[in-house]
Amino acid sequence: MPNARVLPLLEPEIEPCCPPLNERPLTAEEAERTAVMFKALGDPVRLRLFSSVASHEGGEACVCDISDVGVSQPTVSHHLKKLKEAGLLSSERRGTWVYYRVEPTVLAAMGALLTKAASA
Repeated sequence: MPNARVLPLLEPEIEPCCPPLNERPLTAEEAERTAVMFKALGDPVRLRLFSSVASHEGGEACVCDISDVGVSQPTVSHHLKKLKEAGLLSSERRGTWVYYRVEPTVLAAMGALLTKAASA
């Protein structure tokens, strides 16, 4: 192995959409952005798909590995598209398959939104 070295991983900056819900009332814009995210997760099939991708080994899942959610393949594609449009998933085509991943910042931002604000 010629001069191989391990580079440190950089932690992505967390850009929460909004402050924790108990910190202050959301603005109209913050509420709109947050509602899109929760609306996308409000469907049981979408929630299962999101969970499958988020918990899949390696942090990403091929559509071929997560399609068994009790609906047809075109319906799975529709739900994955809705999750992508809401900014919850990103995807990459590799050959004939599409791989989906949940960005770590998305999970962190969702967690921050629902986490109790730190007391001063």
